[in-house]
Parts: sequence; C-alpha cells; structure tokens
Amino acid sequence: MNDEELDELRSSLTPYESNGGVTTYQNTVSIACPACEKPFDDLVVCENDYNSLELSMMLDLCVTQHDGDVLLFTHKQEE
Repeated sequence: MNDEELDELRSSLTPYESNGGVTTYQNTVSIACPACEKPFDDLVVCENDYNSLELSMMLDLCVTQHDGDVLLFTHKQEE
C-alpha cells in the first residue's frame, strides 16, 4: 500500500481511538479490504515496534504494512 492509497483510505474512515501507539478507524461506509476484497469493520494501525491488543471478540484479520506500521483490517465473525 503506497502513501496515496493509505491517505485516501484514512480519509474515508471514521477515527475511533488512539492510544499507546495504536490508532483505530471505523469503516462506516463498507470499503473493501485491500487483502480479501470484503468490507472490513475496523482498520487498526500499530505504530510502535511492539503493541499489545486486547480483543473482546473473535475476529478474522487481514494484515499488511506501511512504512514500518502494521495495518490490521478486522472482520467480525458472524455467529
């Protein structure tokens, strides 16, 4: 993912939370995941070398990186 693609993606998402080197954006407009092409729920950007994530639900994840940041595209599992 290049700078222009990431900037365009972030501008289409709703900022949700940022703390401890992790920033979360909500996908409120059903943008397709760049990895699997299915709409994703959230984009989680991990900016530090080490990050810890506490998950409260089962998620499928698609992963890429950009300039040393890990980008996680979350997909909530249907029950």
